[in-house]
Amino acid sequence: MSRIEITPSWSIDERWFVEWFARAGGPGGQNVNKVETSAWLRFEAEACPEVPDEVRARLRLMAGRRWTTDGAIVLSAREHRSQDQNRSAAWEKLVALLRAASVPPKLRRPTKVPRGAIRRRLADKAHRSEVKQGRGGGGSGGEG
Repeated sequence: MSRIEITPSWSIDERWFVEWFARAGGPGGQNVNKVETSAWLRFEAEACPEVPDEVRARLRLMAGRRWTTDGAIVLSAREHRSQDQNRSAAWEKLVALLRAASVPPKLRRPTKVPRGAIRRRLADKAHRSEVKQGRGGGGSGGEG
């Protein structure tokens, strides 16, 4: 059995993947009525022991509607007129999704607003207040 390389340190046995083809709409003229050019790819992510738990959790979030109730990811590709190109596109989509899920999210460390920034904001507010207060008074009224 061969393996699908996701990252240099992580690959998955191809028995966890199923691919099939179907007729696709879109460009292709009469060809689309005769040839199964749309490529579909299914990856049994929940059942695959080669996927680490934290990657599986991120994968489930990233897959969205493509995640099935039985824990598989189903992708399709029908952008091209040929079956081979669509097959390659489907594999590229799946490998890209798996690679993205394998990267842990960067931890955000909350920072405090610097005291200088607070001082500048308050000074600007005070200045705007003075400008606006200086606008009133002095006229005979009648306007406004």
